[in-house]
Amino acid sequence: MRQTRIDEFLELEYHNKELEKRIKEEVAKNREKDKLMFQQSKLASLGEMLGNISHQWRQPLMEINSLFLPIEAKITLGVPLEDNEILQTIDKLNHITKYMSNTIDDFKNFFATDKEKIKFKLLEQINSTVNIISGGLKTHNVKLDIIIKKNPEIIAYKNDYSQVLINIINNAKDVLVQRKIGNPYIKISIYEENKNIITTVEDNAGGVKVNPIEKIFDPFFTYEKMGGSGIGLFMSKLIIEKNMNGKLSVENTSNGAFFKIIIPKI
Repeated sequence: MRQTRIDEFLELEYHNKELEKRIKEEVAKNREKDKLMFQQSKLASLGEMLGNISHQWRQPLMEINSLFLPIEAKITLGVPLEDNEILQTIDKLNHITKYMSNTIDDFKNFFATDKEKIKFKLLEQINSTVNIISGGLKTHNVKLDIIIKKNPEIIAYKNDYSQVLINIINNAKDVLVQRKIGNPYIKISIYEENKNIITTVEDNAGGVKVNPIEKIFDPFFTYEKMGGSGIGLFMSKLIIEKNMNGKLSVENTSNGAFFKIIIPKI
């Protein structure tokens, strides 16, 4: 009888270890799936980002061209150039090329892999993010307002936060364009509340016409976006809730969609 109980105990212990081993394996597999989907989400943004970079650079390139035209005309006509005029042109060129260089740095940093969480101010990261996508917004005359009630610091993966913002803003822009909204706008607000840092993104596109509204966070669910991958908002929710221990929600207002990101202040 005693031997039977010992055998039962050993068998149970064996099954428990096997179950524990399988759980660890499944957890590891799920982590790899999350990493893969995260990279797929970034790659899905690559073409759109390249389009944004082209929009960003078109205006500066035109400005560079306009700086050289009067100099070329004077040289062609044999009109002497003043030293001060050349120095002013060089100064303007330096400012333009610095702006273009910063755009490339922001683009490169966005696709870099964050190795560790760091402390950063939200406004700086938002400005860097907006610098990547502002060209696409300007092309479609989408007005972007940023309201900062406080510029808090958080400890997180900087690029994760940027990716969430870019996903939400680009989705809002696409819906504004597809619905041909007059005077389209997107508003970002940042403030603190109950030891949490709140970022909200709202638009005037008329709201999310899906029921239940939370369905837009489902994987591979595409909503009014031609050629979309359907993983942008899904990954955004995963990043905020798993990587930042926060919460990402959406609701409709009288004007449009209202996304709310809640991140605990550390």
